[in-house]
Amino acid sequence: MARKKKESTQQIAPDTSRVEGLRAEVLEQPITDTLTVNYMPYAMSVIVSRAIPEIDGFKPSHRKLLYTMYKMGLLRGARTKSANIVGQTMRLNPHGDAAIYETMVRLARGNETLLTPFVDSKGNFGKIYSRDMAYAASRYTEAKLDPICEEIFRDIDCETVDFVDNYDNSTQEPTLLPTAFPNVLVSANMGIAVGMASNICGFNLREACKATAAWIKNPDCDLLEYMPAPDFSTGGEILCNPEEMSEIYRTGRGSVKIRARWRYVKEENLIEIYEIPYTTTIEAIIDKVSELNKAGKIREISDIRDESDLSGLKLTIDLKRGVDPEKLMQKLFRATPLLDSFGCNFNILIAGMPQVLGVRDIIEEWTAWRTECVRRRVYYQKQKKAEKLHLLKGLKRILLDIDKAIRIIRETEAEAEVVPNLMIGFGIDKVQAEFVAEIKLRNINKEYILKRTQEVDDLEAEIAELEDLLKSERKIRGVIVKELDAIAEKYGADRKSGIVYDHEIELPEEDDDAPDYPVTVFVSKEGYFKKITPLSLRMSGEQKFKEGDSLQFSLETTNRAEFLVFTDKYQVYKTRCADFEDCKASLLGSYLPGKLGFDEGENVLSVCFPGDYTGNVIFVYENGKVAKVELSAYATKSNRRKLTGAYCDKSPLRSVLLLKEDTQLVLYSSEGRALIFSTAQLAPKATRTTQGVSVMTLKRKATLHRAVLLEDSGIANASRYRTRTIPAAGALLKQENAEEKQIEMEL
Repeated sequence: MARKKKESTQQIAPDTSRVEGLRAEVLEQPITDTLTVNYMPYAMSVIVSRAIPEIDGFKPSHRKLLYTMYKMGLLRGARTKSANIVGQTMRLNPHGDAAIYETMVRLARGNETLLTPFVDSKGNFGKIYSRDMAYAASRYTEAKLDPICEEIFRDIDCETVDFVDNYDNSTQEPTLLPTAFPNVLVSANMGIAVGMASNICGFNLREACKATAAWIKNPDCDLLEYMPAPDFSTGGEILCNPEEMSEIYRTGRGSVKIRARWRYVKEENLIEIYEIPYTTTIEAIIDKVSELNKAGKIREISDIRDESDLSGLKLTIDLKRGVDPEKLMQKLFRATPLLDSFGCNFNILIAGMPQVLGVRDIIEEWTAWRTECVRRRVYYQKQKKAEKLHLLKGLKRILLDIDKAIRIIRETEAEAEVVPNLMIGFGIDKVQAEFVAEIKLRNINKEYILKRTQEVDDLEAEIAELEDLLKSERKIRGVIVKELDAIAEKYGADRKSGIVYDHEIELPEEDDDAPDYPVTVFVSKEGYFKKITPLSLRMSGEQKFKEGDSLQFSLETTNRAEFLVFTDKYQVYKTRCADFEDCKASLLGSYLPGKLGFDEGENVLSVCFPGDYTGNVIFVYENGKVAKVELSAYATKSNRRKLTGAYCDKSPLRSVLLLKEDTQLVLYSSEGRALIFSTAQLAPKATRTTQGVSVMTLKRKATLHRAVLLEDSGIANASRYRTRTIPAAGALLKQENAEEKQIEMEL
């Protein structure tokens, strides 16, 4: 819709000055149209042309850099200054020299980001495992292509991939690189686009080639047999659960746990950490250990320092006398990034469309794409041989009468008539005649011509073989398998990351160093947590809360007591009182979302103290359903852990109640009704995400908005609202029973 708005402007007429109103158009555009016209093209450009890798395993920035280096002759030539490479790459990638050089650093052998690097580097390229070891400027470093790039560019001149004009139409660049191995799995890749992201972990080159070859031979093969887990350039140990790994291979999503490798030097009473998780840095580990040491949570360490040098990573921890190194490392694994997770999100562009694929699907897509590359290569080779055969057949005609050919050329007066006269004299076409006319005088002898024409039979056999290959997809895939086996043999290396299966993992013992003493905890409605000792509580005054906040509940417990924090993102966080510092009543306390590392926009719904994990958790949903879940379903083997899928996500949650034994609850609906029922009528479930059963029937647009224990409800005549069978609608709430005496969760 458009509307017109008058704006005052001044115009000078020839005879007088006057103000006239000029009419200006002001267009009103719906925000949806603005997003479609302006924002969506930008979003698609980021997704397709910047952040998400394609089936060859490269982003556009990687591809432009490597192709530029290939055209510079750096595949077999000597190294050149990185600044020179960056400058040449600007012809294809005009996004600034800093971005191009950062791309080169990540692909370089010296940075150790990739298991199979593509850039053979010389100089300081920094380290992936350190945020302080920065790379040198491009004018100080040198680079060339690594030998593995032969398998990337080997077929690029055989029309195996399409070429497009660069940004100013001055040259052409490939849309993809014809990688002869599944680089999309071998090279680790991370990208953040608009509304989506990609995070692909690297796999061992030899294992990836073997797994792909096995799949080509038998699509139903067990990929875990050939490629049991990812492999990371920084090493470490992967804590492998075959079921979880199989799920990652199937869906392309999941989490891989990695822990550091260490050794104890008894003579010096110190621990040396020589491999760390791919997802962290030395500085992050030192900062976290120092923080825990200052907080008094780790007292066994006297010093920690970085001793990394040219020989590799080394983080040294000096121990105090009598410290058990095994027990200390288990504690550090629980509390520091020495044990970390890599979140897998195999988002890849397939024909320009982003798709999250499992490993088997990625191999299938890569094989189909590589099959087309090989087919185009074979067709190109066949065409080249056919052209050569055509020329040699013309030369074979000359063999019948060489003197005649010489006589035709000698007797032709005009140069332009030589080719037409040869065509007429020997019955050959223009291309063949041009070839014959260009033969040097010294080569017009029977020996030369016989040697060349003997190639005809060989060429015809080769062309027939190539035509047969083009007709059979099975044979083309056989060629791919041979190439994969050769690459695995030539470039394959042993795994860097060890694999420790779940049955081999020693579960960390509970941290018995935390002192146990009585405390009183206070939890506010906005999620602030206080832990106060009895002495401090007796000496303190009124509890302080943030403006607009108030007490949700308080409880007397002990310092080692565990508690669960349910959130509105269908997650539950498990922690202990010992993880929080003692507090005073005059302070606000610890903010649970910040302390426990909530996701963005995640809020606290309820806090429960499970004790020995006996009993049940009652979930009351807005749609009138109630779920009874065994409390043991939330017990974990570690001190602190986040569980996803804490409860059903089909309807908004209204109340959470922890019950040690069955009791009677009161449900209130938005239409002014109340219903009393016994939780014994609900069958307990071991599955956390159970939808529950219908307890309160609701009219259209009505909702269940809260639930309380009967003794806290203030209802006098309970028989009016009680039901023996469920579901039921309940009864209209009388005025004398409508007062809310307590809404807090029973603990």
